[in-house]
Amino acid sequence: MEVSSVTTQMTTQKMQQLRLDRHMFATSDDQYEMLKQVEATHAPDGRQFALKPLLYIIDDIFQRAAPSVPGFVQQGSTQAQQDIADDKAFLSGPFDMLDILSITINKVSCEISCKCSGTGGDAHATTLGIFNNFGSYAWDAKLVLAMAAFALKYGEFWLVAQLYSTNPLAKSVALLKQLPAILEKPADTILKSKFEALSNLIKAMLDVTKCILEFKELPSKYITPDTPEMVTATANIPTAVYWTIRSTVACSAQIMGLIGMGHECIASTAESWELSSLAHKLDSIHTLLKNQLNLCYKIIDEKTDIEAYQALVTLTEKPDIEKFLRALIYAKDDQLPLVEGCTGRRAGLDVLLRKKNVLLLISDLDISHDELFFLEQMYQESRQNPTKTESQYEVVWMPVVDRTTPWTEEMQKQFETIQSTMPWYSIYHPSMVDQAVIRYVKEFWNFKKKPILVVLDLQGKVVNTNALHMLWIWGSLAFPFSSSREEALWEEESWRLELLAGSVDAAIPVWIAEEKYICLYGGEDIEWIRKITKTAQEMAKVAGIPLELIYVGKINPKEKVRRNIAAIAAENLSHTLQDITQIWFFWVRLESMWQSKIKQGKSEEDDQIMQEIVTMLSFDGSGQGWAIICKGSEMAKSKGETILKCFGDYELWKSNAKDKGVICAINDHLHELYSPDHCNHLILPGTSGAIPEKIVCSECGQAMEKFIMYRCCTE
Repeated sequence: MEVSSVTTQMTTQKMQQLRLDRHMFATSDDQYEMLKQVEATHAPDGRQFALKPLLYIIDDIFQRAAPSVPGFVQQGSTQAQQDIADDKAFLSGPFDMLDILSITINKVSCEISCKCSGTGGDAHATTLGIFNNFGSYAWDAKLVLAMAAFALKYGEFWLVAQLYSTNPLAKSVALLKQLPAILEKPADTILKSKFEALSNLIKAMLDVTKCILEFKELPSKYITPDTPEMVTATANIPTAVYWTIRSTVACSAQIMGLIGMGHECIASTAESWELSSLAHKLDSIHTLLKNQLNLCYKIIDEKTDIEAYQALVTLTEKPDIEKFLRALIYAKDDQLPLVEGCTGRRAGLDVLLRKKNVLLLISDLDISHDELFFLEQMYQESRQNPTKTESQYEVVWMPVVDRTTPWTEEMQKQFETIQSTMPWYSIYHPSMVDQAVIRYVKEFWNFKKKPILVVLDLQGKVVNTNALHMLWIWGSLAFPFSSSREEALWEEESWRLELLAGSVDAAIPVWIAEEKYICLYGGEDIEWIRKITKTAQEMAKVAGIPLELIYVGKINPKEKVRRNIAAIAAENLSHTLQDITQIWFFWVRLESMWQSKIKQGKSEEDDQIMQEIVTMLSFDGSGQGWAIICKGSEMAKSKGETILKCFGDYELWKSNAKDKGVICAINDHLHELYSPDHCNHLILPGTSGAIPEKIVCSECGQAMEKFIMYRCCTE
């Protein structure tokens, strides 16, 4: 019989079989019967095999098989990927297992070749024959073995194809298989589309296979076979295995159909339709299984998060610095979890275990430039003399990011920008902060939005859940930043200018040493500023006292305060804090004093410093200007028009000033000017603790009404 007539007969038989297969795709009853036949062959003997190494080899064959053939490039195959596959496949050591399985794999591979050699065999019958060969294996093993059997023939085919033009042996084998005609016309559109359909189906087969193996690897400690999500997946695995093995038969038929066809090779649309239909079916199966797998992973994540959280709680009760840090900071053997700020080098947790306190700076990605600026200043100052006691600590930034928000390139850039400005250690990436740790820092350390600085002593005991307030108020004097040190520092303090502003501007301590009168004033109204500075200077001149005025702006300074600083400097009205950052620091220190006192359970009713803090915050919340004038331990203060009038009324109280002193006389006159009619506002800083139930007015001592205010100020 001539080759052309054989080819025509074989093509006709294939078309008839494809029509049969279409019918089988469409009829659910037939599929049910087919699956019953498949399940009847299933009699596993309980043997277990390490299938992952074998799958690495299969994947490696598919990756390397076709990319070098002219006119056809297999998608997703790069040299780097092939090198990785090579490492996985040949360093995993599956050879003992292959000694056992290779005979079965070769046997099935030969059977598939015989039944797919263009005789028009029944695809379902061939598939069922494979299941009969694999009856004693588990579902996942059946699938991997069938994939290996197909990969064997697929790899052999493409090995000859790739070496055809350079290796005489390959060329001779190709001639016997009648492949030259195929290999010499790579531009053939029909052939190219056929190979693409084949490649797409192989990818779908691999996706399903890998997904099924993932189910087998799920930890039984966290998810059991009777979990509903696992029950659903398990019920669908036989179907998935059937259609994947059925696809290996279809792919084998396509490959075998090329052998011996020579110049008469015809790639029909119907054949491509079969491959595409199978690929679509496997994609749908993969989507279903992947969804179930993701649900299983979600359950596992929830249980492991609870377990990790409980471990952190236990370590809180029984401190161990190394264990606690390893629980807080993702630290696997193959990863260095930290980045050293000064060099950018990766580092392990051992750098934090050098008999030093560890300060955990916890924030989101919106930590302000001002906070970082002053933290860096204080950190660098402590490093100038590394042997000093107050230098014996390390800082680690722990970025906390909402896991429900997808990580974007913009967020990555924002993170890298912040990280690059930090001279201390930071966690390499926010993903290294587990969900259990995020829950822990929120519940145990009251982290909400604002940054906190958690202090661990040498043993790993948490000695302060937020030392940031201490650092703003006292700087390095706060070392070792414990709550007991915070309490001791407050016991030594009194309300004085050194506490209020001594560390904010270098000129203030000098003025104090020179025994000058110092007037701090704030607000946003530039006209009032012009009036108060002129009136105060005139009062000082007449009274014959050395007076220095300094502008300290307003909480959350914005453009108006910036313009005021420029105007005050241009008109030479007074001194000012250097810039917006310095003004921010003045007010954040005052807010920190309030936070620190609240943390200690103090109130303005029983704490004189707290009373003064509330007064200052009330001044700022009033929306007016205000001023405070000091000399030594004496102070006088009031809001805008009242203090302005008091300074202007010098002639009325100058005789009292000669007897009692200027500050005392100002206080007496302010008392005379006091009006019972007033409306004070107090805007409290955001607190990580409870909002005080009661705040009394700094003027009349009555309990203030409490309101909730939401503010958006974009000025």
